[in-house]
Amino acid sequence: MYSISSREFNQDVSKAKRATEQGPVFITNRGTPAYVLLTVEDYHKLVGNTHSVADLLSMLETNHDAEIDFDPVRSSQVTARTVDLS
Repeated sequence: MYSISSREFNQDVSKAKRATEQGPVFITNRGTPAYVLLTVEDYHKLVGNTHSVADLLSMLETNHDAEIDFDPVRSSQVTARTVDLS
């Protein structure tokens, strides 16, 4: 486990980035671990194969010939009502 103070991290970010090649880098704040710096590869291993909602939606197959029942209310069926905005 590699640990670096937040002050050291701010002074030498590239040192911390190089250290992630060996594993996670714990960044401490007043001696207490506060943050963890990981490579993207390690992060993906940690969280698994999760996808965003946008990714999942883009994976859906769309059938452009599909019949979709959509019967919107016609404006003649909608009645207006008065509103007091005073």
